[in-house]
Amino acid sequence: MQLAMAKQTPRRIVLPALLTTAAIAIGACSGEIYLRDGVTDGDTFYLAQSAITDSDPALQSWVSYSLTRSACQLQIGGNNPARASSFECELTARRHLIDSWNEHRSKQPHIRNSYLDEITRVRQAGFLPEYVAVNFRRRGWTVPLDLDPRGFLDWQRTHLPDHRAATRLIGSWNYAHKVRSAGQ
Repeated sequence: MQLAMAKQTPRRIVLPALLTTAAIAIGACSGEIYLRDGVTDGDTFYLAQSAITDSDPALQSWVSYSLTRSACQLQIGGNNPARASSFECELTARRHLIDSWNEHRSKQPHIRNSYLDEITRVRQAGFLPEYVAVNFRRRGWTVPLDLDPRGFLDWQRTHLPDHRAATRLIGSWNYAHKVRSAGQ
């Protein structure tokens, strides 16, 4: 996915339009995504400026991950969507990360990214749900009982012994009323 927008901050993007653009299959949310850098918790997701200005395929794949994850967090959110987490959200976001990377690779076969290439191999081997459960599991997650974490770890030791799980959020959460009250 590639976002091509002017360097304006903050600029509002309505989430349903982004969901359609990113082909996110988790349904439309009533929340909005704003463009602004910063790190905090809150109820509004701000997309980093680099997501608009940098067309790097790896970065744009992480943008897809970040948008998918934040949209899902808004759906399950509660008082603080930034802290919302579920197995399904993380798994769906990782799938979009890989799909986006593979789309870029289909257009530019020469590009490489060690993490994205490795997680693609995990998915091809059929262990993406186990990968998410083993590497990113949080208290309170409902994880399917039919997963094979031992089989995944055996496969990983053989095929990706030096692999390190990673997460890269291209954006951050903040409270919408603070930004709006600041006159932005």
